[in-house]
Amino acid sequence: MTVQFSQFESTRRSFLGQASMGFGSLALAELMNGKLQAAETSKGTVQPLHVPPKAKRVIFLCMAGGPSHLESFDYKPKLAEMDGKPMPESFTKGQPIAQLQGHKLNCLGPLFKFNKHGKSGQEISEVFPHIAKIADDIAIVRSLHTDQINHDPAHTVMNTGTSISGRPSMGAWVTYGLGSESNDLPGFVVLTSKGGRNPQPISTRQWHNGFLPSRFQGVEFRSTGDPVHFVRNPPGIDRQRQREVVDTVSELNRLRNEKVNDPEIETRISQYELAFRMQKSIPELMDFRDEPQHVLDLYGTKGADGSFAANCLLARRLAERGVRFIHLYHRGWDHHNDLIRYMGICSGHCDRGSAALIQDLKQRDMLKDTLVVWGGEFGRTPMAQTNKGKVGRDHHMRAFSMWLAGGGIRGGTTYGATDDLGYSAAEDIVHINDLHATMLHLLGVDHKRLTIRYQGRDFRLTDVGGEVVDGIIG
Repeated sequence: MTVQFSQFESTRRSFLGQASMGFGSLALAELMNGKLQAAETSKGTVQPLHVPPKAKRVIFLCMAGGPSHLESFDYKPKLAEMDGKPMPESFTKGQPIAQLQGHKLNCLGPLFKFNKHGKSGQEISEVFPHIAKIADDIAIVRSLHTDQINHDPAHTVMNTGTSISGRPSMGAWVTYGLGSESNDLPGFVVLTSKGGRNPQPISTRQWHNGFLPSRFQGVEFRSTGDPVHFVRNPPGIDRQRQREVVDTVSELNRLRNEKVNDPEIETRISQYELAFRMQKSIPELMDFRDEPQHVLDLYGTKGADGSFAANCLLARRLAERGVRFIHLYHRGWDHHNDLIRYMGICSGHCDRGSAALIQDLKQRDMLKDTLVVWGGEFGRTPMAQTNKGKVGRDHHMRAFSMWLAGGGIRGGTTYGATDDLGYSAAEDIVHINDLHATMLHLLGVDHKRLTIRYQGRDFRLTDVGGEVVDGIIG
């Protein structure tokens, strides 16, 4: 049924009266053509891909707060020898220091033992026994550095490539460039958990679309209960009735868009449709009863309990369903004091789930095209920080470690190095822009060509820097 609308005659009542006969056919069209329509609207701007892709999707595991590289993946025997001795001024003079500014600086040796693991002999701290078991699957980068020394701006650099707030996040850039393979879930999903010392807040602008169209913004899923607000219909409203409401609102939006040609109206139409499809897909996504017991045991979770381990399993389920970028945050890694205790707590929350995700993806033959990234926004100082009588480490931006796996990464690789005390990245130095350039390259995108013009200039995720780190690519 075709309904004609005059610019002056389209009132709400007349529209509903004339269009009601068409709701059934609209609903049928959605059911018959929904997958095709969703696929058409989810295509990215990079057509064709710039380089042959090795990865289809990204799962980014953020240890929010800044885990110590000196207690995880960067063993420093010289620092152990210097334990308790003054930190040489040659390392720190003129350097920005966070809370230790103006304090006496003494070296703090590694607080955990390191051992070599796997055929590759990767050195990993004893606090990560499960990650140690996947040593041959991961590439450890020891030479990262960033531009900011405090949490929120450092997260901003990690997520957007610059410390300037308001830029698009990496997940938004990836979905803008590549689109999504999911018909009934967002292309960019965010999951959060917490546990440890002083969980730092994470602002929602860390997964914002910035000046990209708003449909590329990350969607935060809650870890327990309904992951999305209002995903279920209210009492008395069935799916057909909800379909009618969505169709009505969408048609009104289309009429308005014919007059103003606003891209954001197109976004609203597509998001209403996506929200309708999510009402069916979300309950199935969150129902872990179809997971075998051995898989639940692998992750160390009973289901959607809000833990990091459960979120890792949920990330795999999202990846299976075509979600392009999945970003997990675990808040609790800000270890200014009582580092041994809190490092153990955070490892207890995150070690097993992180390793299980790699093992699970691998046994499903998904690791080969899923890029997994693990790390925080910065590292910790080689100098001791005493807080409430317990020793810890301060924020540190000049050196830290991350690891990557799958999606074209050369497993069993240790890349880059810091100086003898772990203060500065010294060999094969990697900036966050380089990390982003490498991620995009593995997804088939030249980071210099994924741009959008805004306020008179072309912007990109890597800002004005970025080089692909070939040494970790298989």
